[in-house]
Amino acid sequence: MITNTRLTAPTAPTEETRYEEELARGLVAADEEAFAAIYRRWGSLVHTMATRLLGDTYEAEDVTQQVFLGAWHGRAGFRPERGPLGAWLVGITRRKIVDALAARTRRLTLIDSAGRDADSTGPDEAAPDRVLDRVLLIDALAQLPRRQREVLCMAFYEDLTQAQIAERTGLPLGTVKSHARRGLHRLRQAIEQPAVHETGR
Repeated sequence: MITNTRLTAPTAPTEETRYEEELARGLVAADEEAFAAIYRRWGSLVHTMATRLLGDTYEAEDVTQQVFLGAWHGRAGFRPERGPLGAWLVGITRRKIVDALAARTRRLTLIDSAGRDADSTGPDEAAPDRVLDRVLLIDALAQLPRRQREVLCMAFYEDLTQAQIAERTGLPLGTVKSHARRGLHRLRQAIEQPAVHETGR
């Protein structure tokens, strides 16, 4: 007995899917126009995710920049068989947000540690000088532009090389070196200034 069975043809990729695949091929091929289209397509999503989880618009803008810099520099690592381009970008966004939260936690921990040291008393006569040095360092770091501060914090407290900092942040190595050089110069000026005022009294 023959029944009227409706056969379903394989679903063809939608136009949107084909466009996303085209953008992904353009990214891997280092096509700047495709990359600009990728930013227009997913930039607001990335920024919204970062703003919601970080609660800070400026940090969210910084993370958004890091995500797309990381995507551009790491484009050779994109594997379409593992998932679509949008999901890959979301994965990068999550990692950058985690890094931003970790950096924020380290800064707060450092400040809290300095505060506890300042409140503690003990027989060590050198302790006040160490606490003062730490407070001056934290204060000087806080006055640096965000990029310079982050580069120096990663170098000081995580013992990362400039190449490792460039890899983590997605910044070119030359930019990292520039931030480190300028940051150290401004840090030295900020730390030495109190000593100049002290000797001038």
